[in-house]
Amino acid sequence: MGRGLDMLLGLGAVATVPFWATRMLRTGKWRTDWAGRFGRCAKLPDTGRPTVLIHAVSVGEVNATRQLVALLQDRLGGDCRIVISATTNTGVRRARDLYEPAHTVIRYPLDFTCCVNRVLDAIQPDVVALIELEVWPNFVEACAKRDVPVCVINGRLSARSFSRYKLIAPALRKTFGRLAAAAVQTNDYAKRFEALGTPASRIAVTDTMKWDTARIAEAGDVEGVVALADDLGIDRSRPLVVAGSTGPGEERMLIDSRPDGVQLLLVPRLPERFDEVALIAPDMVRRTAGIRGQGPGDGRQLPGGGLFLLDTMGELRKAYALANVVIVGRSFGGLHGSDPIEPIALGKPTLIGPHHGDFTDIVSAFRSAGGIEVTSRPMQRAAALLNKPDTCRKMGERGRDVIRARQGATRRHVDLIVGLMRRSN
Repeated sequence: MGRGLDMLLGLGAVATVPFWATRMLRTGKWRTDWAGRFGRCAKLPDTGRPTVLIHAVSVGEVNATRQLVALLQDRLGGDCRIVISATTNTGVRRARDLYEPAHTVIRYPLDFTCCVNRVLDAIQPDVVALIELEVWPNFVEACAKRDVPVCVINGRLSARSFSRYKLIAPALRKTFGRLAAAAVQTNDYAKRFEALGTPASRIAVTDTMKWDTARIAEAGDVEGVVALADDLGIDRSRPLVVAGSTGPGEERMLIDSRPDGVQLLLVPRLPERFDEVALIAPDMVRRTAGIRGQGPGDGRQLPGGGLFLLDTMGELRKAYALANVVIVGRSFGGLHGSDPIEPIALGKPTLIGPHHGDFTDIVSAFRSAGGIEVTSRPMQRAAALLNKPDTCRKMGERGRDVIRARQGATRRHVDLIVGLMRRSN
């Protein structure tokens, strides 16, 4: 498959240059680790210890690996070396923040044979665990030639993605058939993996690790919350709605429907949109240009009229901890939703839009227990909840109960990886 697929990938890359080159220039993503994308990374020393390579695409998937890596380390101790790879710039940065220098972090290569082989030669993995999907033909084939088992953990294959995969299903059957195991989140995902060629005997429904990465805590226990509020100038005596992981069009909709007296903190999903969102309202207070040290109790009029923008990475949990009500973005248009688990783990009454197809199972679990509300009018519904503190408290409690009941997938995935490691050695 290698050379033929390389030619197809090359032709596809050339044919789509106007699309991806324009996008990279517009978003600044051309400033990237090109050597890493072409498979160039430092060769790991030969220690004789088995190596597990865990691949996560971007920030969300990297965050989902935190407990997995910790449990693997606890189980195997010094008998194993863990390497984490990521595809996106933000994913690599997040992985480095979480894991270096204790673990090696690399860039996942483009799926050309030469790039894949460079990485595998440098890392020499004994087992590869792909988070959610990321089943690339050349990579999986190269691992098969080296007798390196490849598994998917926390597997998911949405209806939207499956409809695209089905168009080239005959070409993918061999690749999916080479998976040593697929630990997937739902029965629907299991059926889709099987339809693409993974033997049913190698598929297990294990739920999602996102439940395990939820840190159930009281908002006041989240470090840095007071500093964030003071730096932005948020008035803690007034209600605050936090809209997290928002997408295009949502910020303006939320601003235009904001009730009088309610503060709104916007947290766009993508950092390249920070400047775009800031232009919507000239008086919006940005985190990177906040009013450090000027708190709401000093008698001065604060700028922004209660409208704030969190234009930094890694502070979403702090923002959720400040909220009286949380709105989860990318769910009011065509972007298929964002993860609502983190604000609910903090006990926050949480709203999400009707378009949350990437998180259907999670939202359904919360919704059936009364731990989340789905609405197409988020600010109006937030205003109603602000007047019902008892309802808000009960939503938080019910949501946390769901999280506790669904935890355990990470340990099941650790068992799978350890079993494959022992089989390959």
